Amino acid sequence: MTEKNTQIIEAGMKLFANKGFSATSVQEIATESGISKGSFYLHFKSKDDLLLAILQHQFAIISEAFDKQTATNQSPREKFIHQQAAWFSHFINHREFFIMLAKEQAIPRNETVKKLLFEKQMEAHRYYRQSMLAIYGPDVEKYSWDLTFLIDGMIHSYMRVILLSNEDIDLTKLANFILSRMDSIVKDIHNDTPLLTNDKANELLSRFLFDNETNLEKIVANLEEEIQKLDEEELFITLQVIKEEIMKEKPRIPVIQGMLSNFDDYPSLHHYRNVILGYYANKQ
Repeated sequence: MTEKNTQIIEAGMKLFANKGFSATSVQEIATESGISKGSFYLHFKSKDDLLLAILQHQFAIISEAFDKQTATNQSPREKFIHQQAAWFSHFINHREFFIMLAKEQAIPRNETVKKLLFEKQMEAHRYYRQSMLAIYGPDVEKYSWDLTFLIDGMIHSYMRVILLSNEDIDLTKLANFILSRMDSIVKDIHNDTPLLTNDKANELLSRFLFDNETNLEKIVANLEEEIQKLDEEELFITLQVIKEEIMKEKPRIPVIQGMLSNFDDYPSLHHYRNVILGYYANKQ
């Protein structure tokens, strides 16, 4: 990102937070950025395009904050708590901007923005599920999707609390509190039957996730990350065959299904196997 783009993004965030998205004009953004209105359009196609760039910039900052936490030697529990505290802190530091988005419902006006936020929500679900498995172990595997949506709901509910509260909140304490509530849930959850089985969750994901091919590419990219962690040569070969088949104008679905069966002995890959199977099941 160029220095000028960053300057316009910061000016846009400031004005959107103070005046609102709808009430802010391109001319005002240009003036705040110290450029002409014509120069603005050399960097961004529209105000909606700037909103997209702002959100992408925000997610990049959050990702960097998460990476700093993963760089240190911490237990999965400590890492999760510190990452959530960093997440809460970012939203507090940009409180007015995110409150504006919620109040004006600026997001639904832009299909590209909606797609970005949907992809980020899917990434968040993947992150929560992996965190629950890392913290509580393989015994919660069959409850992992229920735990994912439970903690996602708690985090988003408390997000609204900290955005609207005028009091200082100890964010690390809040993250600890949420995880302690999950401890209580996990303690008793084995007495219940899972509501969201892996098959049911993957069926739902396959409906919403594959509106276009780029989402399939994203799933395959995430699958590749998981395979790299396992460092098994057979899995790398399998993945290569799958990627080559997907790239074809007419993929051979039986070949893809056969290759995906090689993941049966690797629980961490079952989610990706099932989602891709669900996608191609809809193609037959």
